[in-house]
Amino acid sequence: MAFKLRNTMPQVAPIILLLGAIEGFGQTGAKHPFGPEDWAALQVAHAVAVASDGNWILYEVNHGADQGPEQTEWWMIQSDGTGRHRVDLPRDFSPAGFTFQGDSLYGTWRTGGKSQFAIFGLRGITEQSVPSITVSLPRGVRTVTPSPDGSEFALTFDPRPPDPLGDVRTVEEPEQAAIYVVSADGSRGARWCEHINRVSEVAWSSDDRSLAVLSSTPKISFHTITSFVDICDCEGSRRVAERPTAVGSIAWLDDGKDLAFLSTSTHMLTPDHVWTVSAAGGEPVDRTPALVGSAMQLTSDPQGRVWVSVQGGVQQEIDSFADGVLTPAYKWAAGNVALPIFAPYATRAASLVFTVDDPMHAPNLATVDSGTLKKITEEDQDDLAATILADVRPVTWTSKHGIALEGIATFPAGFDPARHYPLIVFPHSGPESNDTLTLNPLAQVFAANGYIILQPEYLGSTGYGSAFMEAIYQHRGDRTFQDVDSASDFAIAQGWADPRHLCIFGWSAGGFIAAWTVTQTHRYRAAIDGAGVTDWSSFIWTSDTVQTDYDERWPDEDPEAFRRFSPVMYAKDITTPLLILHGTRDERIPMYQGLELFQTMAARGKVVRMVTYPGSPHFPVLWQQRLNVLREISNWLTQHNS
Repeated sequence: MAFKLRNTMPQVAPIILLLGAIEGFGQTGAKHPFGPEDWAALQVAHAVAVASDGNWILYEVNHGADQGPEQTEWWMIQSDGTGRHRVDLPRDFSPAGFTFQGDSLYGTWRTGGKSQFAIFGLRGITEQSVPSITVSLPRGVRTVTPSPDGSEFALTFDPRPPDPLGDVRTVEEPEQAAIYVVSADGSRGARWCEHINRVSEVAWSSDDRSLAVLSSTPKISFHTITSFVDICDCEGSRRVAERPTAVGSIAWLDDGKDLAFLSTSTHMLTPDHVWTVSAAGGEPVDRTPALVGSAMQLTSDPQGRVWVSVQGGVQQEIDSFADGVLTPAYKWAAGNVALPIFAPYATRAASLVFTVDDPMHAPNLATVDSGTLKKITEEDQDDLAATILADVRPVTWTSKHGIALEGIATFPAGFDPARHYPLIVFPHSGPESNDTLTLNPLAQVFAANGYIILQPEYLGSTGYGSAFMEAIYQHRGDRTFQDVDSASDFAIAQGWADPRHLCIFGWSAGGFIAAWTVTQTHRYRAAIDGAGVTDWSSFIWTSDTVQTDYDERWPDEDPEAFRRFSPVMYAKDITTPLLILHGTRDERIPMYQGLELFQTMAARGKVVRMVTYPGSPHFPVLWQQRLNVLREISNWLTQHNS
């Protein structure tokens, strides 16, 4: 099954044609524009683990299908790119790494409805294999972290006893996560630091005796977040530091004298700077106060080197962190590089493996060759060889409110700068996130059908410094709208966009922006709200994660503050036809958010359509649902942007 793609768009009629019904996968013959079936077939690779000898690498390859969830294959390859072969792991096993000896994989095994710690020997392993070692905990295991000498594993788990009526009810209560340390052979294990039961991350000390632990207050019963840094061992724990905000990604440095982690000094709950604190305890210090970008993750290898992924605009690089200073270390030309993967054992110099991507290539693996990155896999090569990819460029402009902005523009193949094209403004989710120079399947599909797509990095985005991100605090609607709408002004001023054929589409935070935008202006011919917030007062309490960083005021004490930017409160002002898409089991932004706006608009006689996806979380996981999302959007644009 295949979507039918339109022919070259007539200059006098900038419209999108119906993509059509899915009829088949794997087009053959001459090259064709990138379509939905190409998205479903695209092979995407990510590094998972490196063996202790630094040579063998385990990686996963994901791709879609015409039906069902994402398909995952497991492969191994040597660091020089040779020896590539598939590994048929048991279907319910999620590998996290190699054991110290390198002859087995450790990870979690789904059994009895729970994920449990397991080790599978690699010799003769098949989909029917059973683990050689398992450790079963009443509510299962969440994460697995090996000690540097490979003798123990630190597991995080929910310490509460199972609910005897769990098959008929769900009790709403704060989540818990504790630490259980088990020997590598599974013969002995014990809980560490029993008073710490909100663990988010752990990191072993180089002497294998202690864990640095991050924890925080839970969402339920707390209006704001407080985070804690502890050092934990088999005898107990001691508090190292406390932060009145979110923290993430902890690592030891300076031979165990200090700890590095990510945190922030803003209202936003996205850690974006590198902080350190003495392992003996004390006041944490922001080591990157002048960072014009965002530190997104950090880790340390067994040699004590600390690596930090840093977003700078629409690209991400890897920096080293030493002596309180970030130094650029690895970049990927015209694209992005993710935090390195390496063997966790202190046996030899770490062999670093990276996942890299760019607008013309899906994610693949790269290793270090003479100080630079060299790609060692090409999993997407066959899939993309038959496609015509749209041109992707970073662009910059200044909004009429004086904000310097960056964005990513995707142009149809054969773009003619003398012509005007229909435009889709495509704000990203988050909002504390950003678009990067990657292969974006949705943008490619729409560009293949004659649209220019512009992804604005609006106030609130990461990659442009803390002040830029924090600027949306208590301004979740007005400032984001001004920035996103200025993308249309920019595209029109460049002569690219036809002002008579403007559309806006977003998912999650982008869905909110789409819905909010059409309450503020009538210039858009069509809009699509994918799982967006429509009523902030109720959303604050019903999302599965803390959302008060947008506004810490209490909705029941100051309802007007939350009504101010709630699209449902301004439904009477909407004249743009609005398509609402939402999953029925969305816990991040519950489905009632979309339903409330749909019902209100329908009652007022507005042009609105809502499509829900049974069983779907925040974004559909079943490929028949993902492809239907494209079909619904295509039909909506055809109907209302002609």
